[in-house]
Amino acid sequence: MARPIWTGSLAFGLVNVPVRLYSATEDKTVHFHQFQAGTSDRIRYKRVNERTGDEVNLADIVRGHEIGKGDYVLITDEELEAVEPGRSRTIEISDFVDLGEIDPIYFQKTYYLAPQGEGAERAYGLLRQAMDATGKVGVATFVMRGKQYLVAIRPQQDVLMLETMFFADEVRDPHEELDNLPAGHTFRGREVQIAKQLIESMATPWKPDNYRDTYRERVEELVESKRHGEEIVTEGAPPEETNVVDLMEALRRSAEAARSRRRGGKGSSSESGGASSKSGGASAESAESGAASGGKAPGKRATQGKRDGGNSTGVTRRR
Repeated sequence: MARPIWTGSLAFGLVNVPVRLYSATEDKTVHFHQFQAGTSDRIRYKRVNERTGDEVNLADIVRGHEIGKGDYVLITDEELEAVEPGRSRTIEISDFVDLGEIDPIYFQKTYYLAPQGEGAERAYGLLRQAMDATGKVGVATFVMRGKQYLVAIRPQQDVLMLETMFFADEVRDPHEELDNLPAGHTFRGREVQIAKQLIESMATPWKPDNYRDTYRERVEELVESKRHGEEIVTEGAPPEETNVVDLMEALRRSAEAARSRRRGGKGSSSESGGASSKSGGASAESAESGAASGGKAPGKRATQGKRDGGNSTGVTRRR
């Protein structure tokens, strides 16, 4: 059974519902520790003074906010604690809005809200059902783990979901960030028609199980193969992209290819390589560690069996 990461109450109007907050997702990134190549010695990081090179105790470290090149304002933990809003005991809904009005770019992380105690179930169920019937989501702010969050509470089947969100000033304007957005382009009716046909030919019901993090699976396979001492060989490079410069021709070929796949029963994205999930894959530290230990990129493993001599299993044991 999952453990709650926050307990308190959910308030709307004069109704107060005791609730618990649970994580709705989990990170399955493959993580690695770092070792010095050729040894079983772990790599450790220390806090050092960049001028003297001496290690500094945590108690002697303060935070500094850069206000200009080389200029900092130093802040102590006590000063930060003085301005913290304090842990929220209540998530108080201030507004109800249409879910469709919220651009998905604002959504950050998803949690489950569950009623706390039998007495809370009726009010919890009433709120969920009323929100579902009206198509509205509740908007609120609350503090958790020393950070204030903007949140949206929405109904989903038998549970209320809490989505942490970015504040408006945290979302970048693409017109200010990007200098190559297309503007003033016009398209012939035939171009638009073929593009729509391509989209329709690739349309399919949303089935999340169709998509897998194939890179993470290959990294896990690599780890298991080395654990059992099996040889690793890399795959050949993927075929080069065809240099199609005519937009109409590219759309036409794509539509024909999509129709052929459908006729051949190959509509699943997972069969053709799949799409990676947001939180999968190997971390940057993983890549750095793999490079340090001389590992090759994960690929299809051969069936030569175990190697003879040396550390045939590929397992490093710390002394």
